[in-house]
Amino acid sequence: MPNGFVEAELHEKGFCVLRSHFSRSLIEACGEALSPRMGGLDPDSANRGPHRHFLPLPFDPPCFAPKFFFDDEVLSIVRAVIGERFVADQWGCDIPLLGSTHQEFHRDYKRPLFEEAPDLMLPAYMLVVSFGLVEITLENGPLEVAPGTHRMPMDQALREVERCAIVAEPVPLAVGDVLIRHPWALHRGTPNSTASPRPLCTIRYVRRWYADASRDVATIPLAVWRSLSSWQQERMRFPIESVGS
Repeated sequence: MPNGFVEAELHEKGFCVLRSHFSRSLIEACGEALSPRMGGLDPDSANRGPHRHFLPLPFDPPCFAPKFFFDDEVLSIVRAVIGERFVADQWGCDIPLLGSTHQEFHRDYKRPLFEEAPDLMLPAYMLVVSFGLVEITLENGPLEVAPGTHRMPMDQALREVERCAIVAEPVPLAVGDVLIRHPWALHRGTPNSTASPRPLCTIRYVRRWYADASRDVATIPLAVWRSLSSWQQERMRFPIESVGS
């Protein structure tokens, strides 16, 4: 799908999907590395609603692969939306288990840039890029996104969704598909009705001047940091393991 079409869809709907984009081998290696942590999740420690977990992801290969962060086509879309001066600052995984429920519709990163004008419509200064480590189906809890609500004040967007003037769309993903979305588009997690965890990995890209601490993040091992090019290092805003630690 040409980038121009994808960018237009992202602008209009607030989200788009690159189909069959990442290789299955990369995804499977990441999933296998994360599997022990997912298998040990305790429902009582759920931190994103009933039986729903957020985990900061490690930067140890094969869970981490530079391709996830520095894919040319993904970054061309990031550049088109938030410019060349961007950094990646979050790397985590949303995992609903059996027993999870519908979340409330919400926007990510709720704190407005200007508190005195919370509904001020501004150019985007962040994008979220996600991919599943398993096939994401209607049964195991896809994200639902309300199209076009990224361009509305929050109260109006909620009213339009509540009265069904805007119908939220579930976003199933095949292994290798990549979801790119504006975090201000109203969305919610849906229930996982299967016995298997449903991991959705997410990278956040922001304009370089923006910073917050809205998610826990892991530390980049020094060996991994040194394996990155200087250009890649400049675009990774994460803590780095200190020498001798």
